[in-house]
Amino acid sequence: MKRVVLAILVMIAFVAVPSATAGAATSTTYYLSLGDSLAASFQPNGDLAHGYAEQLHGALAEDDPKLELKKLGCGGESTVSMRFGSQVPTVVLSCGAPRDYKELFPKGTQLAEAVSFLEAHKEKVALVTIDLGANDVYRLHSDGSVVSCLFEAAGCDAEGARLARNLAAILAELRAAAGPEVPIVGMTYYSVYAPICVSAPWLAFICSRGDALNALIADTYAAAGVPVADVAGAFENDVLPNAAVNVCAWTWFCTIGDVHPNTAGYHVIARAFLGALS
Repeated sequence: MKRVVLAILVMIAFVAVPSATAGAATSTTYYLSLGDSLAASFQPNGDLAHGYAEQLHGALAEDDPKLELKKLGCGGESTVSMRFGSQVPTVVLSCGAPRDYKELFPKGTQLAEAVSFLEAHKEKVALVTIDLGANDVYRLHSDGSVVSCLFEAAGCDAEGARLARNLAAILAELRAAAGPEVPIVGMTYYSVYAPICVSAPWLAFICSRGDALNALIADTYAAAGVPVADVAGAFENDVLPNAAVNVCAWTWFCTIGDVHPNTAGYHVIARAFLGALS
């Protein structure tokens, strides 16, 4: 009798182990998208469903059907607001007015929400992407006007130093919450003012300053051990005539003056992320 019971127990164990393994292999995982309006998939035509996050998720889900997309990005987010919340007075209204920001991120900041999500889904997050820094170039003047440092004689030294300091701190918090194994991937930016730099060569310094900020962003990611999606390279920032053509084809800049990508442009960015992951 004991031998029969033992045999039955062995058979149950033999059957149960593969079943548990299969369940673990098909459990839900998450792709967490963080950052500014690009991470939020913004387009001026109201389309918020065809950004790089959705297109990257679609590509990754072909191999991982249980992968879910969690988006926290919002328009106007800077490294300052992502760390400390919406600022008053503010250069760019990050994700709306301070009350809107608080409603969007009850924990106070996008970073705090991201850290909370990562800690609540340990070993369930397959990827984190982040794009941040484009909104750090604006400065608030004493008269209340907002101007990009790219266009001003003083340049972007102060803004660049602040950007690097805050981005490094953000990446450190994300890594601590995610753990050492979760891929975190950043990105550089396309040179949206390339058409201006080509049509008015005396303004080419605008694009040069943008290139310098891109290099600073890339260096900050590298120092944190974070791979970078080479969006600048995909848009050919280093060849201004080509960059101008690409910006006109892949963003709304040359049609209505809006700096955001169109669906095709977001596809280019998604491919750059895929390249960084390969």
